[in-house]
Amino acid sequence: MNMTPVCPFVKAARPDDNNASKKSGENSMKHQAESESKVKKEVNDSASTSPKCPFGYDSQSFKIGPLSCTVCQALLFDTSKCVPCSHVFCKACISRFKDCPLCGADIVKIEPDANLQGVVDRFIEGHARIKRSVSADKGEEAAESKQVIYEDVSLERGSFLVQQAMRAFRAQNLESAKSRLNFCAEDIRDQLEKVGNTSELCSQLGAVLGMLGDCCRAMGDASSAVAYFEESVQFLSKLPKDDLEITHTLSVSLNKIGDLKYYDGDLQAARSYYFKSLNVRRDAVKHNSNVPSQVLDVAVSLAKVADVDRNLGDEKLATDGFQEAIDLLESLTLKSEASGLEQRRQSVIDFLRSQLPDKQEQAEATV
Repeated sequence: MNMTPVCPFVKAARPDDNNASKKSGENSMKHQAESESKVKKEVNDSASTSPKCPFGYDSQSFKIGPLSCTVCQALLFDTSKCVPCSHVFCKACISRFKDCPLCGADIVKIEPDANLQGVVDRFIEGHARIKRSVSADKGEEAAESKQVIYEDVSLERGSFLVQQAMRAFRAQNLESAKSRLNFCAEDIRDQLEKVGNTSELCSQLGAVLGMLGDCCRAMGDASSAVAYFEESVQFLSKLPKDDLEITHTLSVSLNKIGDLKYYDGDLQAARSYYFKSLNVRRDAVKHNSNVPSQVLDVAVSLAKVADVDRNLGDEKLATDGFQEAIDLLESLTLKSEASGLEQRRQSVIDFLRSQLPDKQEQAEATV
């Protein structure tokens, strides 16, 4: 039920806020000339300034702000108030307690706090995309003033929403996580309509849709999970396959659809998706043969396909698949510092060997 903890958003470069500072020993005439030049530039060009979020939310540090639930540590969702202590939490979070997690008071009942939830919703709607007009200094140049776009300095909107969703997901507040990810997906879809299918936007939407699939799977909604994973595959398939992160996310989404089909008893469909994932990973190894993790991924995919073949009654094909995976991993050379990968390699080999029939069973099968 793990959600991939990789944020699909890369922060854009920010303006250098230090350019406006001046050394105390500068010549006063030079200072005045530079100030006038700066004012004129701000007036004639649309600019972007980067004040920090007033509530202090920052994706680079673990911040619990005034609008956060102290249980899931994400922004409040379906805000509920404890009676009589009046402390507020997400409804899904506080419903697990009999005593207030903050003060220890007995919870007599839980009431919705629509007003505070409204504040949270408005904050999410405006976060990292606030726009307002700014006039220049008084005088002739004021008439030439243009709009300045203010952005949150600490994180972009997408990474903010994903951060909040992942916090909620880890705390099992799945409705909250799904809500934040849906906001994020809607924002990206709006951008796609405006600028078209760029690689960056398709990559972001593909990753977010995969996270939504994880949420639905954790909630037991297999059909919705499959729909999100398939849409994720649709967008990720449009991207060049030279990006290992995109390739990995694509293959994982295909495997997750295969898993859901497998558990639903549709073995042919499961094999089809597992095999598609295997082909994606094989192509990645062809172009990145020096990346051990890619080879491990291929071995895992071979095992998934072989397992389905066994359940479909084709023991020879299954055995060949397991053996191919073993041969691949035994030929893999890892550097001494890659102890984590070595442990994973050995673990996968042990599993694969356990799937092979012993020599006596093989002999009986050929008789």
